[in-house]
Amino acid sequence: MRQLIVFALSRIKNLKVIEADDGVDGLKKLSSAKFDILITDINMPIMDGLKLVSMVRNGDTHKTIPIVIITTEGAQEDRQRALALGANAYITKPIQAPQVISKVKELLKIA
Repeated sequence: MRQLIVFALSRIKNLKVIEADDGVDGLKKLSSAKFDILITDINMPIMDGLKLVSMVRNGDTHKTIPIVIITTEGAQEDRQRALALGANAYITKPIQAPQVISKVKELLKIA
């Protein structure tokens, strides 16, 4: 799934994609560089996506970064919790590449 998302995002001109293995790896990468958007899943090893969203929103460096959650968790409670924690968008799998590209462009204000 991650490869599909990376491939889809590579179609957006001037967008560089950095991958992380899990939430902890994601936080480590966020601490070492500036990013324009964060895409995560809820279900990840070590640290889940909701904890990652919470930590990013409570930190100083990337607290305003747009966050997209792409997940198999389709329950309304999961969606509400993710948005309440600070996610900007919640997309349930299965996904289509144009859907991801469109949401990223919208959040980054790319024409």
